[in-house]
Amino acid sequence: MLWLSCLCVSGANAEQTRFDHSVLEDTTVFEYRWIDGSGMEKEVTFTLSNDAINSAPTVQPNYRTPIMMRHMVVALQKEAQSYDPRDAIVRIIPKRDTIDIDVRSRQPARQLEVMGVMNTAHKDAYDAYLFENYYMEFTTSFNQKGIKPDHARYILETTEALIPASQAFYEKLAGNEDARAYLDILLGWVQSIPYDPLDDRLSSNGAGFAPPMGLLLQNKGDCDSKAVLTSALVRAFLPDTSMIMVFLPNHALLGVAIKPLAHEETLSINDETYVLYEPTGPALIPFGQVSETTKQQLLTGRYTTESVN
Repeated sequence: MLWLSCLCVSGANAEQTRFDHSVLEDTTVFEYRWIDGSGMEKEVTFTLSNDAINSAPTVQPNYRTPIMMRHMVVALQKEAQSYDPRDAIVRIIPKRDTIDIDVRSRQPARQLEVMGVMNTAHKDAYDAYLFENYYMEFTTSFNQKGIKPDHARYILETTEALIPASQAFYEKLAGNEDARAYLDILLGWVQSIPYDPLDDRLSSNGAGFAPPMGLLLQNKGDCDSKAVLTSALVRAFLPDTSMIMVFLPNHALLGVAIKPLAHEETLSINDETYVLYEPTGPALIPFGQVSETTKQQLLTGRYTTESVN
């Protein structure tokens, strides 16, 4: 199974100088200090509802083929048992990483009909397993098929709960309502969160991805974990602005459809221009800029994109 892995880019590194979270009766208070790209110390405090934290996923379940196979076999056997043996006999035959379905009936047309139903049940069981565990199928820029965490769903389901955090960064702007100023301070903060690399996403089976609430609680994350958290916060601030996640072979970054400045890196998708930014850290890469490695991969078309709803 194919997974994303994360590339930590080089450059001046962000520094988080304080992290603390205090669990109260109904809320949890998060406190941060960090050094931004200009060498200035910044700080932010926000409070999230414990109900919101407890109802959100904090850990990405492992994708394990044997567990997925058992899930599907149970669903298919249940469907198979719904047929009268005098009408059709359905056998479910699990193999190492596939499931064979054998249908027999005295009526060829009925055999084909039941096989069609069983094939649909097979796909439905697989889709249900992916959905229940926050996974989705995807295709890389090399046309390889794989499975990855459902980043867009995490963003969609977490944005409302993170509105207080997004508001806390907005209040740091001192009356400056420019979206770029908001993105600058947010980017410096998330880049300073300790970077937790995935040494081998193939063997970790997605377990290294931290959903937004999990990232906040453990105060560390890899590139796609930080990208999802950042997207949820930006979506809370810009609810109607088009946004994308950009996946490179070993990295993930973001794009937002605001008017670009002359020096900023952009990507055009479906007649929309997105200003790019890299929340991964620890490199302090300003909003609108990307690393040289990222730039080369974008120029050679080695990327895929996913819309943020």
